[in-house]
Amino acid sequence: MPEKVHLTEEKATLLATLYGRALDARSPSPILGDELAADVIGRIDHDFRKTGITARTAPAVALRARFMDRWAAEFLAARPGATVLHLGCGLDTRFHRLTPAPTVRWYDVDYPEVVELRRRLFPEPPPGYTMIGSSVTELTWLDQVPADRPVLVVAEGLFYYLDPGEGRALLRAIVERFPSGQFVFDALNRLGLRLQKLNRPVQKAGATLHWSIEGPADLAAIHPKLRCLDATSAFDIDGFDRLSTPHRLVTRIVELVPGMKRTAVFYRLEF
Repeated sequence: MPEKVHLTEEKATLLATLYGRALDARSPSPILGDELAADVIGRIDHDFRKTGITARTAPAVALRARFMDRWAAEFLAARPGATVLHLGCGLDTRFHRLTPAPTVRWYDVDYPEVVELRRRLFPEPPPGYTMIGSSVTELTWLDQVPADRPVLVVAEGLFYYLDPGEGRALLRAIVERFPSGQFVFDALNRLGLRLQKLNRPVQKAGATLHWSIEGPADLAAIHPKLRCLDATSAFDIDGFDRLSTPHRLVTRIVELVPGMKRTAVFYRLEF
């Protein structure tokens, strides 16, 4: 029997991104090809039209996921014995897409009700994969993770929903706990946060965004060990030619307006 899902605010956005990846997988020419997302969608009793995602907007969801997958894969290729903290994992299938080496310890972390939903919808996890049901900002969950390896922290579509003080405390706690590692995430600056009022999935979910990041200096100030390796505008990632005409038009406008390209940025930090 299909699983009924009732989520609100930022938790509800996980249905939008899942649906976006599923629509991409079903398209004639997929960007991400997330077949598991398409399978999971079929086992959920929900009117996904209410998420605000359509076949025209789904490629943007797939492009973001593919870009972050590439950074994550680069880290794991160089450190096959690492620990991965996938924060705010929602119903993302990143573990299944990347198929990390058996030597990797992988932790998917999200609210308890989201983790329980994952347990009901996803295949039985293999050894080395663990789910932790907790708000990512309740830092006691870190006690469940051994601190003896380099760590990769992946946070897609998460940090801007966090309270700024709690978000910075989360980064500091991870830097101080592990010997070395990287953070891979996307962020919005103040203008980017304001523009999310026009984002239909955010509108539909009734979600509120809180934490803006103006640039690498904001992040370096969180902890002296943090160093910015990459800060790539979301408008500069490859594949924008695959987006709908309105999306491409927005990209052309952004190119002409000073500062607009930095409204949404992918960051890769090292410590």
